[in-house]
Amino acid sequence: MDTIKILITDDHPVVREGLAGMLAGQPDFEVIGLAADGEVAVNLYRSLQPDVVLMDLQLPKLDGVGAIQAIRDANSDANILVLTTYDSDADIVRAIEAGATGYLLKDTPREELFRAIRAVAAGDSVLAPTVATRIMSRMRAPAEEKLSAREIEVLELVANGASNKEIGKSLSISVATVKTHLIHIYDKLGVDDRTAAVTTALEQRIITLNR
Repeated sequence: MDTIKILITDDHPVVREGLAGMLAGQPDFEVIGLAADGEVAVNLYRSLQPDVVLMDLQLPKLDGVGAIQAIRDANSDANILVLTTYDSDADIVRAIEAGATGYLLKDTPREELFRAIRAVAAGDSVLAPTVATRIMSRMRAPAEEKLSAREIEVLELVANGASNKEIGKSLSISVATVKTHLIHIYDKLGVDDRTAAVTTALEQRIITLNR
């Protein structure tokens, strides 16, 4: 039986150790590294070359999406399974666009997690049922109703009270580009202003607050 080497990335020590202990009970799993933040995860990936990376999204120094992108830049065939509590469209879209191979929620039963790790190690994509439903709903929506990952980023910053200038600085884009994104957002959501856009996006769970 081939051993699947796993790197666990989570900023909570109890979660890291708990996952490590649980996975160690499987004869074909070997936990070869633990990372508490995204930067450490990237460095450990480069040095250890695990078969699967379990990646939380909310991480210090470098968040999960940034870590996924950096790891995929180092190895385009990297197998990264997101394991998180975040299930908003923004989180899902960013993680998948960054290169995540799978996306599970932390309430996933352990046997399903084991199966997902084995599937991801084999190069298959795995999505939690609720995540798959959200992705399918998004794909089936009329094109004009879809928001791009960048538009979601802009809208989340708007929801957090950022001005156009602050949004531009945060995303390294011009104020004119921010305004263009907002026009597209209003059009896709069928609204006329920032407040209505945020309200609609929250109702549709495109974005979440208190991240």
